[in-house]
Amino acid sequence: MGDPLIELRDVQRRYTLGDVEVRALDGVSLDIASGEFVAIMGASGSGKSTMMNLIGCLDRPTGGTYRLNGSDVAGFSRADLAHLRNKTLGFVFQNFNLLARTSAVENVELPLLYAGVKSKERRARAMEALARVGLADRFEHESTQLSGGQQQRVAIARALVNRPAVLLADEPTGALDSKTSVEVMKLLEELGSSGITVILVTHAADVAAHARRVIVMRDGKVITDGPAEKVVKS
Repeated sequence: MGDPLIELRDVQRRYTLGDVEVRALDGVSLDIASGEFVAIMGASGSGKSTMMNLIGCLDRPTGGTYRLNGSDVAGFSRADLAHLRNKTLGFVFQNFNLLARTSAVENVELPLLYAGVKSKERRARAMEALARVGLADRFEHESTQLSGGQQQRVAIARALVNRPAVLLADEPTGALDSKTSVEVMKLLEELGSSGITVILVTHAADVAAHARRVIVMRDGKVITDGPAEKVVKS
């Protein structure tokens, strides 16, 4: 096996809250290989969202090292990090973050617009991404005309449109009913099987069970890391 795509070594994230030092991450070391589907699970305050923010280059560690595809992220400028987020990382959030009164295809085109991609190619790639998530027939629908599950599929298409190596999903089923949640997780499973590295943050064991590997966090530390069928009890 080659070098890991994501490599964390003794990573720490500390901040001060009044007179108290909070250790949101407290010496985390782990590797994630290209093409893995990993769930990071834990209760509120466990450090899972901080881990997601660091892996997604939305925050920097206060100690330890984080290497992404062999490069030490600590040496990246803000412009480098912005470029990395746009080209290598795709983000999916709990509340979809779609623009209202804007069509599905226009929402999906946004990252390409920021990247300076020309109109014709933007539209073609956005349509390709919508087809990939099963919404080719809804491309003209505005956000308010779509169900919650369809909105999350648009958000996933938007995350995929720049063809990222890593898809980061932060509680992607948190605003969905149970049936729609299963449909969205099946889609993430399919994407994981296609070669994209999928990293999912969740507090729910039934959601984490869709991943192939589950990392359980508590008090800023990894307490369990293994195959989903062993970590998540049915």
